Amino acid sequence: MKLSVSKQFLAFLVSGGLAALANFGSRIVFNRWFSFSTSIIFGYLVGMLTAFVLMKQFVFSGSRKSLKHSIFVFTLVNLAAVAQTWAVSMVLAYYVLPWLGIHHFVREIAHACGIAVPVFTSYIGHKRWTF
Repeated sequence: MKLSVSKQFLAFLVSGGLAALANFGSRIVFNRWFSFSTSIIFGYLVGMLTAFVLMKQFVFSGSRKSLKHSIFVFTLVNLAAVAQTWAVSMVLAYYVLPWLGIHHFVREIAHACGIAVPVFTSYIGHKRWTF
């Protein structure tokens, strides 16, 4: 069985990966001044801005949809994604990981998992509606 992945999806993964790094890194910085919960949201906004710029430029550059439309729909798709990221991060950090006996890097593990969850739903949403 041959697994085939489109160039567009690979570009999406690279762009999304860079945006996820921006999200993750900025969440750690924000966590110096804000709660974990609030820092997840602020970090997500940094990642979201990074993702929009990279995806508009490198993933969906052939889009004929207006910039205004793309920004609006991108925001809507990401509202669903940030809800997924926040919920997964909070449940893992405060319930699942402690229950499993994991006590080191709990916030980092939880947040990394939370960031990974909406990868496929975001790709489908952006491909169909945003760009």
